[in-house]
Amino acid sequence: MADSELPLVARRIRSFPDFPVPGVLFRDISPVLKDPDSFRASISLLANHLKKAHGGRIDYIAGKWSVRVPPGPRTLPGAARVCHEGAVSGVLYPGQDGFGGLLGDPPDAPTVLGVVTVDPLPHPDFAAELGLGCILIRKRGKLPGPTVCASYALEYGKAELEIQRDALEPGQKVVVVDDLLATGGTMRAACELLGQLQAHVLECVSLVELTSLKGREKLGAVPFFSLLQYE
Repeated sequence: MADSELPLVARRIRSFPDFPVPGVLFRDISPVLKDPDSFRASISLLANHLKKAHGGRIDYIAGKWSVRVPPGPRTLPGAARVCHEGAVSGVLYPGQDGFGGLLGDPPDAPTVLGVVTVDPLPHPDFAAELGLGCILIRKRGKLPGPTVCASYALEYGKAELEIQRDALEPGQKVVVVDDLLATGGTMRAACELLGQLQAHVLECVSLVELTSLKGREKLGAVPFFSLLQYE
């Protein structure tokens, strides 16, 4: 890692105690996304790691992409909503499943009048940095055509992810990218989906890892790498 780049990312991580519930210390990566230099550094550092670890063996980058309108008035610690005639037109929102959000729509997403959430470490940008294509993994019901599905546990229930059945050919090599590894349920489900397509997961990577939750243990034999680690 470049000595000058990692501190550029680390100093932008904020901590909010007792969010979203008492006893939780929330690690907010929104300032990393807001600052172009920090955001570019995070992409560059992860990309350089993969270049060194796997060279040209990677076929695709896979990651979860979401657009949703979450309920409830508490969305982002310390943030203000942008409203017009009583409707929320934009807000930075950290997803409750460990994924955060950007203000605005992803390039190919439908327009949503409300709180718009996309995954904060956009794997298309990451794939472009490596000169690769990207594979979308989404919540169930969001992808057209034949799909395969895998479920994962949330704090208060279950959720399901899916991928298009023709997204990959058997034996193709994939790296899974996420912004944060917490309990590991979402990333494990992504690996299971790729396994159903007989793809080979070379590695999983994330910007932040919450080590006390031991999420990497759920990944089994799949290698895992994170830029920043917190208890």
